[in-house]
Amino acid sequence: MVENLLIDIVHAVVPILVVITSVVAIYLKDLLAATIAVAAMSLLLSLEFYILQAPDVAIAEAGVGACLTTAILIIAIRATRRMEEV
Repeated sequence: MVENLLIDIVHAVVPILVVITSVVAIYLKDLLAATIAVAAMSLLLSLEFYILQAPDVAIAEAGVGACLTTAILIIAIRATRRMEEV
């Protein structure tokens, strides 16, 4: 009974956190901070997939969404110059 209530709470909280982190990523001006917010959103989405009993999708989301995409974005950000430096 208590376990089912806890699972229901997690099912309600995690999607809300996914939406909050994605909105935060949109409004951040710093690209590196926005990239970290997108990585956090991807990890939360991976957690939601795992809770929904789709571990294969959760592993793919964590590997590609959180790790690989974040690494590519950080490398792309480091390869550019800020407008203040010009």
